[in-house]
Amino acid sequence: MYLLYGSDLASGQVHYSVFEELDEGAFVGNIAQDLGLNIRQLSARKLRLTADDGGRYMKVSLDDGLLCIHERIDREHICGQAASCAISFEIILEYPLEVYRGEVEILDINDNSPMFRDSKIALQMSEVIAPGTRFPLKRAQDPDIGINTIADYAISFSENFSVKSHRTDDGIVTAELILDKHLDRELQPSFQLILTATDGGVPPRSGTAHILITVLDNNDNPPVFDQEVYRTSLSENGPLGTLVMNVKATDLDEGLNAELTYSFSDLASSRVRELFILDRQTGEIRTKGPLDFEEASSYSLDVQAVDHGSPAISGHAKVLIKVIDTNDNSPDIKLISTSIRLPENALPGTLITLFNVIDHDSGENGEVQCDIPKNIPFRLQSSSKNHYKLFTSAPLDRESVPEYKISLAAWDLGSPSLSSNRTIQIIISDVNDNTPRFAESSFNIYVTENNTPGTSIFAVTATDLDEDQNSLVSYSFLENFIQEFPVSAYLSINSMNGTIYALRSFDYEATKTFRIYVEARDAGVPRLSSTASVNVIVLDQNDNAPVILSHSTGRGPATVEIVPQSAGQGYVITKIKATDSDSGQNARLSYQMLKSTDPSLFDVRPNSGEIRMTRTVLESDATTHSLVVLVKDNGQPSLSSTVTIPISISENITDSRHLTANPEPISEQDLYLMVLFGCTSVLFLVIIILLIGVKCAQDRSTIQGGYASPTCCYKPEHSADTYDRRFAMEETLRYSASGRMVRVPEEPHYSVCLSPESAKTDFLFLKPRVVPTAQAQC
Repeated sequence: MYLLYGSDLASGQVHYSVFEELDEGAFVGNIAQDLGLNIRQLSARKLRLTADDGGRYMKVSLDDGLLCIHERIDREHICGQAASCAISFEIILEYPLEVYRGEVEILDINDNSPMFRDSKIALQMSEVIAPGTRFPLKRAQDPDIGINTIADYAISFSENFSVKSHRTDDGIVTAELILDKHLDRELQPSFQLILTATDGGVPPRSGTAHILITVLDNNDNPPVFDQEVYRTSLSENGPLGTLVMNVKATDLDEGLNAELTYSFSDLASSRVRELFILDRQTGEIRTKGPLDFEEASSYSLDVQAVDHGSPAISGHAKVLIKVIDTNDNSPDIKLISTSIRLPENALPGTLITLFNVIDHDSGENGEVQCDIPKNIPFRLQSSSKNHYKLFTSAPLDRESVPEYKISLAAWDLGSPSLSSNRTIQIIISDVNDNTPRFAESSFNIYVTENNTPGTSIFAVTATDLDEDQNSLVSYSFLENFIQEFPVSAYLSINSMNGTIYALRSFDYEATKTFRIYVEARDAGVPRLSSTASVNVIVLDQNDNAPVILSHSTGRGPATVEIVPQSAGQGYVITKIKATDSDSGQNARLSYQMLKSTDPSLFDVRPNSGEIRMTRTVLESDATTHSLVVLVKDNGQPSLSSTVTIPISISENITDSRHLTANPEPISEQDLYLMVLFGCTSVLFLVIIILLIGVKCAQDRSTIQGGYASPTCCYKPEHSADTYDRRFAMEETLRYSASGRMVRVPEEPHYSVCLSPESAKTDFLFLKPRVVPTAQAQC
């Protein structure tokens, strides 16, 4: 049997009512139907119940969404004699997260019979007691509540006694034995009655106790309290021994019959006896244990005063104590989970978790507020009374802050205010939002040629700020060609660590440099990548020996060089042309005479390779010679080549090759220099001509004005002896031994033109003359 309230459904809550003691598996309610949930999604969304006792007494089926009894419920065990008993729980759904509140009210059934603490009740009554006197009886205990608790008392038939039930202000039904007729001890000294306590359940239950009444004589006045009901109030958590009040009773008898002793009556509960103490002599009631408003807001103390008469007579009174609440409970933060994983790309406004704050105090002491620290990308929102939702308020970045420990602070409005804190750990999970980054955008690799294939030449490294799979970087070459071949024909790269290996041996003379591109790609989804350029620079190695091309004649290394016998010291016989395919110091060549038939006659210039005469040829010198010249580079180790040059010395032969400039191939750099020098010379000559023209024009104007001749030309004259001697030297000089002719160079002749103003300008114009008989002209 259950009852579902629609008003609770409208606010996202379900409320059911069931009777206690139902069997395991008994139907409570259809959660899926009442909350409008899709039954097929209950398992996928991980429906579960969370509560202190909800998971013990209730269970929900993921197949049909039915809420059933998980364990037999004993209402009296859970709630005692509280007027209301309910089991609260939370219904949690994940993906997406939804939380509903549920409550099952436990209804009482009449499963307990009234029971007296003692099965026998002994009473002593004086025969002088007047009819109508009432004697409170020990009340029976029934754990049930409402109509199922004790409703009435009755006794077996008696002419002298009757019983009357009385309901107190706090709803407890007590019984009083009433004397209806005078007692006569001599006629009947004792009575035995059966007291029956009956509850109001259907069917009703009952319990009995035996009353044994002994009739006594003499003491015929009972003690009487000055108040039938005492009322007071106490603050909870007061110090032990606090005075509650002082009860006072009087007895009209005298002597021992008027001496009173105070105590709690049999109606007082065991909890009252634990919390309060009553002084037997003075009637002072003090606290014995701590009072807790959250446990009970009021207490009812049944006290009695018993005289010392024989038989003793007692008087009864009731003390009602109201407990005043104090702020002694800190707010309790109830979290679903204290550790939450959240992806860093979660949008602002994403719901993270829900929690509630409970304060067991009342009034302002039970009103709570909650907050989180500032300057974090989260915000708190109150969804209902003492229920809160935690949202993201700004973008997250795991690389900047990988986790947050949010301190939830809750405080009540009591005075003084009490507070509590709980920490939620939010772990930011990584998403692939960072590309791999190289240390530099471009790298230079220097590789010496003739390297061993298969060896590593470089390693590139890229870092990724992400973690796990998102930070695993692999390396590869972008499609590229090196001299019409793909880069994979030259290099390979380790995809795991970026180590680059040479697949072949490089040749500096064939390839001096080339560029490749390395891509670093992570393993995230989607995969991100970046590239870096790698410039491979091949370093030269001295692996090429000098190659001798020819002499300056261009006729090959085996050509016989003919030297006239008249050649003197410094005479250039030939020039060795050599080249080296290497570069730098490896291509820097030097020449050395390795072997000569006459070392004193020939020499080779170490830098230019020119072979020159070291002295004049003597008649005793051989006419044929053989020279072996070594050409070596400056590499380490040095490589070299040799050339053999045959030389023949001939008589009376003029070698025009040595009278004119040796024709040599003109390099492109020499050609540029010659053109530049020619242009500069022409420009300088034009400027001089213009200056002379301007000067002559000035001189002519001066002559026409009556001045002397502006210029004069001076020509050094030669005497007849001088001329004849020069002419004779110009003719052939003959040596008796060889008969060879040697041409003597002509003396240079100059005409000097002097200006009248030369003293001022010091300007000289020198014009070379080659014809001795020609007249000097200006």
